[in-house]
Amino acid sequence: MSHIQTQSWRIDRRHALRGLGSFIALPLLDCMRPARAAKAEPPAPKRSVFIYLPNGVNTLDYQITQAGEGFEFSRSLKPLERHRGAVTPISGLHHPGGLGHHHNCQKIWLTGGKLGPSDRNTISIDQKIAEVTSPHTRFHSLEIANSGESLAWTADGIRLPAMNRCKEIFAHLFVEPPDGTEAQRRALRRKGSVLDANLEEVRKLERQIGSEDKGRLEQYLTSVRETEVRTERADAWLDVPRPEIAAADRGRADRDVAQSSAGEYFRTMYDLIVLAFQTDATRVATFSSGSEGQGLPIPELGISQTRHALSHHNGDPNHMEALTRSDTFSVEQFAYFIGRLAETEDLDGRPLLDTTLALFGSGMAYGHSHGNANLPLVLAGGAGLGVRHGRHLDLNQGHFGGYRLDSPGEHYRLCGRPANADAHMSNLLLSMAQKMGVEEGRFGDSSGELDLG
Repeated sequence: MSHIQTQSWRIDRRHALRGLGSFIALPLLDCMRPARAAKAEPPAPKRSVFIYLPNGVNTLDYQITQAGEGFEFSRSLKPLERHRGAVTPISGLHHPGGLGHHHNCQKIWLTGGKLGPSDRNTISIDQKIAEVTSPHTRFHSLEIANSGESLAWTADGIRLPAMNRCKEIFAHLFVEPPDGTEAQRRALRRKGSVLDANLEEVRKLERQIGSEDKGRLEQYLTSVRETEVRTERADAWLDVPRPEIAAADRGRADRDVAQSSAGEYFRTMYDLIVLAFQTDATRVATFSSGSEGQGLPIPELGISQTRHALSHHNGDPNHMEALTRSDTFSVEQFAYFIGRLAETEDLDGRPLLDTTLALFGSGMAYGHSHGNANLPLVLAGGAGLGVRHGRHLDLNQGHFGGYRLDSPGEHYRLCGRPANADAHMSNLLLSMAQKMGVEEGRFGDSSGELDLG
């Protein structure tokens, strides 16, 4: 079980940091705790990660047909058997705003927005959660996407940039800025000055526009205020030394891995997320393993086609078999991640898995026709947050005549038209956010809450 190598990065809780012309008091950080902390400890950090699989799955080999406990894992999900007590496969959810708009399902997977050409996206649930967790961490959130298109969206519908190189992510999280702290601080203050100038211009404009435009402007101002807060926090954290990483963890994560080595690439990304959570660098992460038009081939399995190409199989048995193998491979990597979270201790000695909610899935079910109902989803972890696992949570039950995997056409219709109109994926996202401490009763197109306990 790996740990941070030394405690030389710990600092005094009374340490005050100057940022952007004012003093910013840091929250109680783990680096402020003595090596042998007193019994009065703050609540354990809560973490969440969202992992995207593009282009749906071979749903005939993916679908679990028994609801509740005692279910049998399907062929594609079989690698999760060893983690049965820590996972919940979920069937029957959909995004109403995505129905009938088959492309860009990835775009609204975490927002519950709409897909029409004139629709602007809304904030993604990871960023909603980060509003609660980011005051305690160096980084607001971590965005990883091998295609460069992240899953994260700001309050004003702007997609956040993502990183896709393992070594770049390690340096971002754990390496001191090469040009020094003061250069970084000067850059942040220049950014602050630009924001101040923008605000002054916006305030002048505000007096000249109508009420509808004022609503849009307020959304923009919210984004600016959010950027100001992040800039101030970044300035404050410049004086906090980054944790030293154990040699074993550094060897596992501080390296470049080509995307053509798909398994090694995915596992290294998962190792980086584990290390980010273990050191409390951030508590929120997203990882998109590909865009809808791509999805990595898997040369180590002899699969040279992208997931997009495999998903348009038109019933070809060879393509369908390759898609199933690709699905199973991705589930295997997710199972590796669950195992790493289970074996890695938090700073308080508990497994990271207990306080980490991990959602794995896709914005499509049947990729050949871009069917985006009955989404393939698996929730893992979070037992310490009150999540109960070891069951198949099936929202289709009671709303259809039963699964007919022996009749592909019927099952594909289930993946294109929801059996349960009230089973919105945003209900799941809302319930996850509430477990993370977000005190809101609605999110996106939610129609209620999903019972995860």
